[in-house]
Amino acid sequence: MNLAEIQSRMLDAIMQPLTSGYNTPQRARDGRRMREVAAEIIKPNDRLTSFERLQIYNRQYWYRILDSLEEDFPGLLAIVGRVRFNALAKAYLTDCPSRSFTLRDLGSRLEEWLRAHPKYAAPRTKLALDMVRLEWAEIEAFDAAEPPVLIPDSASDPDPRFTLQPYLRLLELHHPVDDLLVGIKAEMRESEVASNAMAPRARHGRVRKIANRKRRTIFLAVHRQGDSVYFKRMEREAFRMLQALGGGKRLSEAAETAFSEGRVAESGVKKSKIKESDIPALMQDWFENWSSLGWFAQPESAE
Repeated sequence: MNLAEIQSRMLDAIMQPLTSGYNTPQRARDGRRMREVAAEIIKPNDRLTSFERLQIYNRQYWYRILDSLEEDFPGLLAIVGRVRFNALAKAYLTDCPSRSFTLRDLGSRLEEWLRAHPKYAAPRTKLALDMVRLEWAEIEAFDAAEPPVLIPDSASDPDPRFTLQPYLRLLELHHPVDDLLVGIKAEMRESEVASNAMAPRARHGRVRKIANRKRRTIFLAVHRQGDSVYFKRMEREAFRMLQALGGGKRLSEAAETAFSEGRVAESGVKKSKIKESDIPALMQDWFENWSSLGWFAQPESAE
């Protein structure tokens, strides 16, 4: 067996899902006894057998990725609870093992997986899905690229296209998970300073209160300023305009999309109630605000 084969078998053994008791399983994926697999790739020492040494690595791998997923999705943890989150995380990482050199990407397929396995978040699956979308958008917004900010040009195209910053994420949600996540993170910071036995109970009450609210559409921008990520709610029309601009439409086309009647069957959008005479001033306010936040980037072709 050459080095590449040893590395491949070692990786497969380490990534083998732990048992319910968080031990290395007795059988490998191919049905072979795990003790035989361990003996082929790890030597025993005077204190541990090959299997026991393998189990150390196996546990370390799983403890690390489970902890990492928990760190990235504290909102989901609060919604489903500790026991259900542990089961959800283990099932997800078994079905969707890490394919990246960085732990940052662990949750990249969590939304898709949870939609296919809603039982892990029932009966609050829709609330959990909104939270997963928000927390993954927060991860993407934190470390996505930030090309140079667009500098206004008076001689530019009268009907221009705009390039949005890669870190900007636009979410259409049905629960106020932004408020929920901000509250959860504030409690976590307080708990780091002083032990707070009431925090889990308060967190559960906060989740229950939001889960029981009547659903309503929330239009949210997740963006970055410096090294911090922020959430900004906006009007439906502003959200639709940014979506259209991000999709490559010219300014006039984006305005038409934002203020005209949408197709109810696809998105539930209704005709804008904003008066036509108010649109120019409103758009000016939006663009001044978005420009001040640096949401428009220089096009790739620009010097």
